[in-house]
Amino acid sequence: MAIEYLKRGKPETERSEDDAKVRSIVEGTLKEIEARGDAAVRELSEKFDNYTPSSFRLSPSEIEALMNQVSARDMEDIKFAQEQVRKFAQAQRDSMLDIEVETLPGVILGHRNIPVQSVGCYVPGGKFPMVASAHMSVATASVAKVPRIIAATPPFKGAPNPAVIAAMHLGGAHEIYVLGGIQAVGAMALGTETIDPVHMLVGPGNAFVAEAKRQLFGRVGIDLFAGPTETMVIADETVDAELCATDLLGQAEHGYNSPAVLVTNSRKLATETMAEIDRLLKILPTAETASKSWEDYGEVILCDSYDEMLAVADDIASEHVQVMTDRDDWFLENMTCYGALFLGARTNVANGDKVIGTNHTLPTKKAGRYTGGLWVGKFLKTHSYQKVLTDKAAAEIGAYCSRLCMLEGFVGHAEQANIRVRRYGGGNVPYGEAAE
Repeated sequence: MAIEYLKRGKPETERSEDDAKVRSIVEGTLKEIEARGDAAVRELSEKFDNYTPSSFRLSPSEIEALMNQVSARDMEDIKFAQEQVRKFAQAQRDSMLDIEVETLPGVILGHRNIPVQSVGCYVPGGKFPMVASAHMSVATASVAKVPRIIAATPPFKGAPNPAVIAAMHLGGAHEIYVLGGIQAVGAMALGTETIDPVHMLVGPGNAFVAEAKRQLFGRVGIDLFAGPTETMVIADETVDAELCATDLLGQAEHGYNSPAVLVTNSRKLATETMAEIDRLLKILPTAETASKSWEDYGEVILCDSYDEMLAVADDIASEHVQVMTDRDDWFLENMTCYGALFLGARTNVANGDKVIGTNHTLPTKKAGRYTGGLWVGKFLKTHSYQKVLTDKAAAEIGAYCSRLCMLEGFVGHAEQANIRVRRYGGGNVPYGEAAE
């Protein structure tokens, strides 16, 4: 392969050092929350957000007052976005069927899709109030019929953000907390004197939130590893530098450590895109953040062929992959490792982030190799069951079971089968045959 890096980001060793620092901070903070509960949460909120209300949970009247601050147009837009998210989530839910089959005469096997019983939804909002994240987690959990949905978001400029709170409430949150960062996910997962713990944590966040979820996994379920935003543009000469640069910087503005990668087979497009990024960074209002991300995490990779572009893209396994080529559907058919695909120049990652209906909580840090993003199915647990309806079936399956248990040396297991053979066999399946 003749793959050429025209621009590289931070070396992997430096990125690993950053990760190690975050790990250590998160570990200590979670121990504090577990040991001291509400007191630790309050101290952390004061330290990081300068916010210490009498109660972090909003009352119904506080929610109503905040929603009254949202303009009619903004409220209409929030409702439109939630409608799109709910429509797609409902279609996905409808595809997940409970099943029951008779695999042998008298042997019934089945599964039921049961909602997780309590979920904590984290909605980022310290730097940018992530209104859309409320739709993605809270509204989707609501479609899954989760009985207890709690949501937490940090204060924005010292107070609850009205639009975020409105989106949480309209999405179906049963409890809303104005809490950010490690203290929010820690409190929801571990529980405190005033917050009952949940069974599962979902939602994106910064590196600290993502690491906290990783460390809490096992004690609670998590949706996926959803850290700082990643974006990749796969493009050929069917599009121009302005479009590529806009799509890269549109996601790089998320944070100082948001990888943005261009993969192309056109040297001309690659060099023009880098020049266009430099131009746009002079006028973009969020340039301070985007330029740091581009400097440290931006990459431009030049490939010889579409096959090489595909191989590079699957290896990187980026969270968002914008495909703008003369063969977009070929990438759809052949790509295997990514968060979500955005196919063709008419769409873009911001559509998926905010309004089109697909979920924007997606795998980062190569997690797209083994999981997709948040969807209604993540809130459902598929539980199997079995029943044996006839004496003949009990004896027949019991005979096989007994022999297979003895093959492994599990005598007690075998006896569970043998007693059924003796009781229900009726002489048709001799005990000696079952026990052999």
